Amino acid sequence: MKLLSVNADAKTIKGTKQGFLTGILYLAPHRVSGYNMCSGASLGCSSACLYTAGRGKMSNVQEARIRKTRYFMEQRALFMHDLRMDIQRLVYKAQRKGMLPVIRLNGTSDYPWESTGIMDEFPDVQFYDYTKILKRAYKYGRGSMPYNYHLTFSRSESNMTDCWMALSNGCNVSFVFDKVPTNYVWNARNAWDHVPVTYKVIDGDQDDLRFLDPDGVIVGLKAKGQARKDTSGFVLQEN
Repeated sequence: MKLLSVNADAKTIKGTKQGFLTGILYLAPHRVSGYNMCSGASLGCSSACLYTAGRGKMSNVQEARIRKTRYFMEQRALFMHDLRMDIQRLVYKAQRKGMLPVIRLNGTSDYPWESTGIMDEFPDVQFYDYTKILKRAYKYGRGSMPYNYHLTFSRSESNMTDCWMALSNGCNVSFVFDKVPTNYVWNARNAWDHVPVTYKVIDGDQDDLRFLDPDGVIVGLKAKGQARKDTSGFVLQEN
């Protein structure tokens, strides 16, 4: 089974201008497949998931993601074999094009891929992901993740304290906005020390190369798909 989508969306295609060839694994999020692939998901996150954005609105695409997820959960050894083959093909393709291969395994999921050892098998490949699992952000912040794996923590309507903790421990955080600002003032009611803090916001929609982001920033993402109809607070409204 072909698992990785290579430069298959507008955002990853933007990375080619910077010399990167991106492969993304899209699985079915949360409990869509019958297996929970997003243990840190909130109600707002589940309803606004990027699973419904772009080609994800198509039923055949959703069905393919469900099949991949069940394949991973029910036939793990075969899945990992196919994944290794896909990564190797991406590496060869990148080499032919004079590009650098990068992999995002949680395109629409939040699984701890570091537990599989796959990053260690491809030490020359840059891996990256977003996560809402705070302990993964902690591990990344203290340098306990594979050196070729970059993580960005993700805000939901119910984890602002976790976001503060992630930022304070060396992990950037992504926020979904209706309009992406240039700065974000963290109000006193959200900060432990009760002093408003202003963070620089970078436009995360310019590309998907999060491993190139400077440290200590908020990654601003514009609401897409069902997120544009959000009323839970998952999407921040900037006036």
